[in-house]
Amino acid sequence: MAHKFEIYKDKAGEFRVRFKYNSEIMFSTEGYSSKDSAKNAIASIQKNGPGAPIEDNS
Repeated sequence: MAHKFEIYKDKAGEFRVRFKYNSEIMFSTEGYSSKDSAKNAIASIQKNGPGAPIEDNS
């Protein structure tokens, strides 16, 4: 699969989520105190992301 979500623990011990496409990091989330919170962030992105509007501030 060319794209994936990755949960990892940062240096501060918080859980973060990265979204990767072809091994390139497209975005990373804020830190969460629990892995379940990181999983909830993924679920929210999957649920709400496809319909999100595009805001062009250029």
